[in-house]
Parts: sequence; structure tokens; C-alpha cells
Amino acid sequence: MRTKIGFIGLGLIGGSIAKAIRQYYPDYQIVAFDKNKETLALATQESLIHVAATTIDDNFKNCKYIFLCAPVSYNTAYLPQIKPYLDDECILTDVGSVKTNIHTEAERLGIEEYFIGGHPMAGSEKNGYPNSKAMLIENAYYILTPTKKISKEKVDEYSAFVESLKALPIILGYEEHDYITGVISHLPHIIASTLVNFVRKSDTPEEYMKLLAAGGFKDITRIASSSPTMWQHICSKNRKNIVDIIDDYIGDLTSIRTIIENNSEQGIYDWFDRSRNYRNSIPENSSGPLKKSYALYCDIIDEAGGIATIATILASNNISIKNIGIIHNREFEEGVLRIEFYDSTSSAKAAEMLRKYRYIVYER
Repeated sequence: MRTKIGFIGLGLIGGSIAKAIRQYYPDYQIVAFDKNKETLALATQESLIHVAATTIDDNFKNCKYIFLCAPVSYNTAYLPQIKPYLDDECILTDVGSVKTNIHTEAERLGIEEYFIGGHPMAGSEKNGYPNSKAMLIENAYYILTPTKKISKEKVDEYSAFVESLKALPIILGYEEHDYITGVISHLPHIIASTLVNFVRKSDTPEEYMKLLAAGGFKDITRIASSSPTMWQHICSKNRKNIVDIIDDYIGDLTSIRTIIENNSEQGIYDWFDRSRNYRNSIPENSSGPLKKSYALYCDIIDEAGGIATIATILASNNISIKNIGIIHNREFEEGVLRIEFYDSTSSAKAAEMLRKYRYIVYER
């Protein structure tokens, strides 16, 4: 009998995990339910899933793993429907970025012996199944929050499975998880959205702020393009943590406001120096939540075919480009053209090659 995996929800994260399973375990049978019929049709067309379930029904019997991959509120609501299909061989998990509510409901329903909370620290500002990809969770931290009643054998088994999908499992308590992600994930999204809304409100009638928004602004507000529905659910379910964290953050904003108002030159310097030193101490490698960007900057003359010439030079030397574009606001950037690569070797080789062709290249 083939190993069967069930998915409730097949969006960006669910679709990506399913694709990773299909890549590393091609013989596994995948059953999926999603409210979006077009998603199920596309996943079937792509031969990702074997069964497109229109309801949560007997198709989910005898699953080795069942993944709850809907928005966090829906995941909790699905627990009573999935309960009849759990057995001693099954592990139930989710992928939500808030854990307390689903753990509380699992305890209320008496299904703790089957449940391991999960949160892959991966994603995109783009959502939905069409944007899913097998490599999304590769080298990403994958937090596991086991219940107190689930066996160590099941935790070890599931941790090994996550690792086999090339993710990096880390075990935390669910309350600890919700506070940590509240600070490093939920607060940044709130700040990004607030900053975008502030610029929108403050912009000139000609929208010069939008036009002149520099790379730095775009970098720190990119996540504001994430799904409003997802963040509505997250803020609702992690409300207390988020409110307390925002209060603490407002306290820090008040502190720096006072330092600037008092024109304390040393205080201002120390503030930015502390943040720079701490930020620089965060490992920027492929396995961390702050994934390193392998990019270089290059000066080019504004003429037809300039970018194409560079792309041709790199392609002819078997160097793959991840992204390329003109930097129009270079207040904090060197070079006209930004070229991003998939790894450090490609970036270093590209810099060497372009310098050989007399281009001025900046690396950082």
C-alpha cells in the first residue's frame, strides 16, 4: 500500500510542501482538499495530486501525514472535521504562523497524541498555488511545536521527514513560538504596512514619494504586499502578543524621538551603532531567515542593448542571473545596474568577467 499524504489547503505553502514531497517521494499518493476548485484542477493537471477532494471525507483515511495549510483560523475550524480520520499511524500538522489557538483546540478535542504544530519560515509576498515551488522550504527553518502528549518517536519521525524535504527543523514550545514570531515576523509586517500607508497618506498630489521611493524603502516594505486575509487571521489569533509587542516598540520609538528632539549627537550615534552591530551579527546564509542576497552593481551607459550585452556576456560563461534591473534612485546604492545571482560563486565569477570587459563593478 502506497504512503498517503493529505492536504487541507493547497496555496503557496501547502502547494510548495506538496511539490517538495512529489520531488523527493515520487511514489507517495497525495490527496488534497481546497475551496478553490481551480487550484485543485491545476494541481491535478500538473500531476501533483492524485485525488482532488471536494469535501473532507474518507479520502483522508489512512494518511501518514495530514497537513493543514489553510489560513490559521480555518485550520483550527477544520480540526473537528479531520478528527475521525486520525489513527495511531497518522501525524496531523499545520503550517500556520500562530500556534496557541490550534494547540488549545487540539487539546479540547483530545487529539494531542496525533498533533505536531508546524511553521515553515518561508514564504513570499505573492500567494496562491500558482506561486508555489518545491524549493520554497529548502534550507528554511521549519519550527515544530509538539504537544505534550505526542510520543517522542512521532516527533523524531516527523522531524526527520521535514529534514528529508531539505528544510531545517527546530523544536519550540507553542507559546514561545508565538512570542518569537510576533517580534521577528508579525511586527515587521505591521511596520511595513504602516509605513506604506503613512507614505500613501503623506504623498504629494503628483505622487513624488511613490516615484522617488528608494531601494531601501522598497526593501523594508516589500512584505506589505502579502495577503491581507492571511495577516487579518494572524493579527486576530496572536492579538495579545502583538499588542504587547507594539507597545514595547512604541516605547523604543518614543526613546529615539526624545534623543533626536534633544539633539543628542552621541545618543543618536549609539542608537544606530547598536542596531548596525546587532544586524551585522545576524548570520546571512542560505539557511537563515534573513537569506543572503548575492548581488553586484555595475555602471553602464544608457544606450540600446546595454543590458542585453551584459546578459550575453554572463550567459556565454554559463552564469545564471536571478534578477536584473536599473536602479533609478541611487541615494544609498552604487552603480546603475543591479544584478542578482543564485549563489556566491556565480556572483564572484560575474564580477571577474565583467571587469575583464572593462565594466566598473561594485560588490558588497
